[in-house]
Amino acid sequence: MIHTKQVIKYILISLFIAFYNCSGFLEQEPGSQTSINEQLSTKPGVVTALNGIYSNLESNLRSEVLAVYSDLQSGNLTFTPTDTGNNIGQIKVPFTIENAYSFSDISIESNLENFYNKSYDIINQTNLILEYVDVLTDATETEKNQIKAEALTIRAYTHFTLSLLYSQNYGYTSGASHKGIVYNTTTLTSGITYPSRENSANTYSLIITDLQTALTYYSDALLLDGPTYSYFNTISTKALLARVYLSKNDFQNAYDTANDVILNSGTSLISSDNLISEWEKTDTPVSEILLELSVPRGSGGSVGGSLASHFGFTSSSNYSDYVASADLIAIYEDSDLRKQLFLEEQLPTLVDEDLEDASYFFTKKFQDNPGYVVFRLSEMYLIRAEASLGLNNLEDCKTDINIIRSRANASLLENTTGLKTALLLERRKEMCFEGQYFFDLARNQQDIVRGADCISQTCSLNYPSLKFILPIPQSNIELNENLAQNESY
Repeated sequence: MIHTKQVIKYILISLFIAFYNCSGFLEQEPGSQTSINEQLSTKPGVVTALNGIYSNLESNLRSEVLAVYSDLQSGNLTFTPTDTGNNIGQIKVPFTIENAYSFSDISIESNLENFYNKSYDIINQTNLILEYVDVLTDATETEKNQIKAEALTIRAYTHFTLSLLYSQNYGYTSGASHKGIVYNTTTLTSGITYPSRENSANTYSLIITDLQTALTYYSDALLLDGPTYSYFNTISTKALLARVYLSKNDFQNAYDTANDVILNSGTSLISSDNLISEWEKTDTPVSEILLELSVPRGSGGSVGGSLASHFGFTSSSNYSDYVASADLIAIYEDSDLRKQLFLEEQLPTLVDEDLEDASYFFTKKFQDNPGYVVFRLSEMYLIRAEASLGLNNLEDCKTDINIIRSRANASLLENTTGLKTALLLERRKEMCFEGQYFFDLARNQQDIVRGADCISQTCSLNYPSLKFILPIPQSNIELNENLAQNESY
């Protein structure tokens, strides 16, 4: 076990780095450093900090290992061939995700260690804002409440994302008594603590409490610059709450909350006529977006990074690593408009030691300068459908599935037979590349079956399995004597 002084030193360094990296969070004069106390003593300082948290959240979600994780694990993605050098035409797993892809991630150097650590940095940043905001003297109560609402929502969202990756699905044990995650509601400046993991039931209870509390604070106050669709508000927070309720198998609340968003968001589904053109737009989100985190831009408007770095195609000598798997492409009917959301390109591929052109399918969802899609209205219809299924309202479930199918010009369900399979298939078709399908399968306690283009030694995973979740990074286990590792790691 690392000595206590080493722990304190590590935490203080991590705290400083977390806030130094917040966009503009620590402004410095030559030879001086702005303290956290000083920075958070004014409304402009807190608003700058909140903006920095959004920036950190976007970069963390957009990171390669997280952005591709769910679709890669569940079989929606495969890889493009190497385009240069001695290995041209070879298909290899990027080393950044190699262990996780084979369901053999290791705690000592986990592929997602940086994501885990940055997530708790983000959580600590929200907690600092929540500890300082009430004593601001230059902000109105409405403004303070709006700051609290957004900070609480980001805190809940980040914990929820961690729970999906590091804790088995809610129904894994009776009463969700299995291990959840550490849920932080105080800052590291409050003192050195060694928190234990909550069980899954308590984890979800804390997430829901944060979101319900946030909803009592939201107002029309606009504190941050930029497009409003890039920041949490009442509607997108309810969208998150609907997703959480569904993950918790709380079908009535999931139905009611998704239904609320559908009826009151002021947003409509993209029409059939505009489905393809909406996704092909550059720089702006599709019209049914509820929350999209904008790409970072420099002072001159240059893009600092986007999902195109993982999914983009520019030319036959300039393309990204991840494309649709053959079995994903195969599930679309020829009449389905969503089949047009794939860009088919011929790339030189090594076959029996000879280079041959082969077809690869890049998604059109994330070309050019795409933001990170967090919620859109289509998902709310699919959540309402799954909640209806859980409530045994089969006709309602079928109706919502058919709304999405009809928009895509796909064949409609004619009866309620096999609705669970149909619903999962529809979620796979509609939400592919948006980071959900692996968690959909886990929530519904389904096996993982990858197609023929899987290049891992492990191409299937029967449910239940300890490998549906990742290892807690070993460095965190060593720092916290009360932090239990996931079984099998």
